[in-house]
Amino acid sequence: MAQSQGELTQWFIQQSWCHDNTAMPPPADIVKVAIEWPGANAQLIEMDQKRPLSSIIREVCDGWSLSGSEQFALRYADGPQLYITEQSRGEIKNGTILRLAISPARAARQLLERIQSHGIDARLEALKELAKLSADPTFATEFINMEGIGTLARLVESGTHFGEMLAFTLTAFLELMDHGIVSWDLISLSFIKQIAGYVNQPMVDVSILQRSLAILESMVLNSHSLYHRVAQEITVGQLIGHLQVSNQEIQTYAIALINALFLKAPEDRRQEEFTNPLEQHLTEMASTLAQKHLRSIILNHVIRGNRPIKAEMAHQLYVLQVLTFNLLEERMMTKMDPNDQAQRDIIFELRRIAFDGENDPTGTEKRKAMYTKDYKMLGFTNHVNPAMDFTQTPPGMLALDNMLYLAKVHQDTYIRIVLENSSREDKHECPFGRCAIELTRMLCEILQVGELPNEGCNDYHPMFFTHDRAWEEFFCVCIQLLNKTWKEMRATAEDFNKVMQVVREQITRALAMKPSSLDQLKNKLRGLNYSEILRLRQSERMSQDDFQSPPIIELRERIQPEILELIKQQRLNRLCEGSCFRKLGNRRRQEKFWFCRLSLNHKVLHYGDLDESPQGEVPFELLSDKIPVSDIKSVVTGKDCPHMKEKSALKQNKEVLELAFSVLYDPDETLNFVAPNKYEYCIWTDGLCALLGREMGSDLTRSDLDTLISMEMKLRLLDLENITIPEAPPPVPKEPSSYNFTYNYS
Repeated sequence: MAQSQGELTQWFIQQSWCHDNTAMPPPADIVKVAIEWPGANAQLIEMDQKRPLSSIIREVCDGWSLSGSEQFALRYADGPQLYITEQSRGEIKNGTILRLAISPARAARQLLERIQSHGIDARLEALKELAKLSADPTFATEFINMEGIGTLARLVESGTHFGEMLAFTLTAFLELMDHGIVSWDLISLSFIKQIAGYVNQPMVDVSILQRSLAILESMVLNSHSLYHRVAQEITVGQLIGHLQVSNQEIQTYAIALINALFLKAPEDRRQEEFTNPLEQHLTEMASTLAQKHLRSIILNHVIRGNRPIKAEMAHQLYVLQVLTFNLLEERMMTKMDPNDQAQRDIIFELRRIAFDGENDPTGTEKRKAMYTKDYKMLGFTNHVNPAMDFTQTPPGMLALDNMLYLAKVHQDTYIRIVLENSSREDKHECPFGRCAIELTRMLCEILQVGELPNEGCNDYHPMFFTHDRAWEEFFCVCIQLLNKTWKEMRATAEDFNKVMQVVREQITRALAMKPSSLDQLKNKLRGLNYSEILRLRQSERMSQDDFQSPPIIELRERIQPEILELIKQQRLNRLCEGSCFRKLGNRRRQEKFWFCRLSLNHKVLHYGDLDESPQGEVPFELLSDKIPVSDIKSVVTGKDCPHMKEKSALKQNKEVLELAFSVLYDPDETLNFVAPNKYEYCIWTDGLCALLGREMGSDLTRSDLDTLISMEMKLRLLDLENITIPEAPPPVPKEPSSYNFTYNYS
């Protein structure tokens, strides 16, 4: 059976180097590698990392009688096949297969010439190769220095490229720009119009549409001036159309572009009114995001589509949700002007709706006295001038907006709440005005109104896409919950803060269940009444808090080492199963992955790149790199990680920073991780610490330890149920008068 060049090379490595397992390990600066060249047998060399890379390449060229070694370079034979430089050569591991290739500068020059040739087939092959090589930063630098980006831009502007040729051109352009070597501000208006034209065309190739949307998103995010140009070329109508397709990647790109435009929109343009979404620009985002057409399309074609929501789509929906709620920030931070008659009229309207039909005294003094009484019944803190209740920010005027919405849209509910409380005893009445203001502040905190979205967070709530006035309806559901909880707690004015704490817990627990609609939210809240909250608190307290008597403390201390060993074994077993990690530094949605797992004997970490996220266990054979556990010096987390120090953009990202950790190993190398979630972060940091014989200090370990110890103690104390455990051991009985004990067994 025929074997590939790579398989033969691997076989030579095994035959040449794997027979001397008992030999002394090579010096730290020596790396054993195989180097391939088309049509020739691979060279197996010991690469001295102290020697200049140019001298090593010269020696390799001499081995194949190749002249002009300065025209050659080394690349990885597998994976992304990146060029090796003096800066990156330290990442080469023993057993790596390299390939001798033409140098980045020579490759860039040749590709640039082929791209400008007249032969269509030659240009297509050159663009295909360029799209692949452009991900390499070394090659990208050389190509950009030769004015390569300008060449690609002119090819796009000419409008003569179509199909595969155009797709590869756009891919290469985006890859090159993503390196951040040149500024996006250099992009011409004609290029923007051409890219926008691909997005606006009704029938365009999917690959071209994906890349065009990604380029426009990068323009908006990286250049303030380009934002205005893109907003003039792209309409909401075109992007809404792309949300109705069956391709989730296209939908994701379209929502990402909407988010980017909205995020970069000037503050004074976000609140502009919308009349016709097909004729307006995306700078007028406030009404766009609230309009029924866009919301219903996202709900029906994305959230309720037939495909599961992928991680990147979930993130974009979360960003859209955050940006939509951030439209409330202006009202939230606006104080009421007690002298503004229009604002005061809103309070008068609240009073009129609640108490309409009652006789209005004609005398000014009697009318003032009646208004004061009504404002007290409405639950305002300041009975004489309730406008003063809305001078605190947050929630400012947003609270008054919510109250007016409830009074007008859910009038029966509003009147029932007000009149029901006005008929109670003074000490048990639920002050509607005060509760509405405090509840609005609480909802702003829970939904983080006014805060920027976190990178990597996917916490969107489908129910907020089911109604045109989702925020107001959410408030209406929660104010009814508050009134109901107040009655269940038989609360008085002194219990106001306690009631608000219970309501916050009810709301956060219900949101954690991810209800798909407001009706489902109501059902969840019905099940979380005050009695259920007490039961949950008691259950959690029993599972988390131990009895403090000395015998129980002693029992806990005896059990703890066994439980810690059990947790340690679980962590190591999970490391043996392995986990998939995303590679950072790519702003677009073409995800890149790598996988890491621990050998079954707990002696080696195996890792390697993957083309896509794995669906099951990844065999060791597919993981080309490894680190002996004995070489690991330490595990560092958060901002101390080398990759967090290098990437300034990530240092600002709290979400990513909390999930980062690095393995430091001999000689002075690192393996950098960013966990997909907090659970995997805890599993891996615990497992690596356990391998090094160090304490497992994650939040998950503390939680597991408390849970397992509590369960074990309850099992051991079952026979003592309903028996009071004394604080101190029983007294030792007095000594007997005589020790002359005898036992007769006959």
